[in-house]
Amino acid sequence: QVHLVESGGGLVQPGGSLRLSCAATGDIFKINSMAWYRQAPGKQREFVASETNGNTNYAYSVKGRFNISRTNANNTGFLDMNNLKPDDTGVYRCNADITVKAGFEIGPWGQGTQVTVSS
Repeated sequence: QVHLVESGGGLVQPGGSLRLSCAATGDIFKINSMAWYRQAPGKQREFVASETNGNTNYAYSVKGRFNISRTNANNTGFLDMNNLKPDDTGVYRCNADITVKAGFEIGPWGQGTQVTVSS
């Protein structure tokens, strides 16, 4: 079984920064890709960023402000968020494509971490 746990959310003023982490634990052979999504109150979940074998992709609204990265050493992904805006407020969840030791792929989700950007 594989679990993803996010951390690093909180309350930050506009223009501030946060670093979110997504730790994957369990019977992992390889993390193939990782992505971040967010959902604001009353809105649908939206894509934020993804990383696959070092190739990154970002939503237009966060390009140039957010950076996604991952370390294979401890199966942890990061989302560095800079120059945060009130519209960045929401619950951020990570999702990964993982090959488990048994040889098949799964796509678990974390529970999410709240990010609130407000003065």
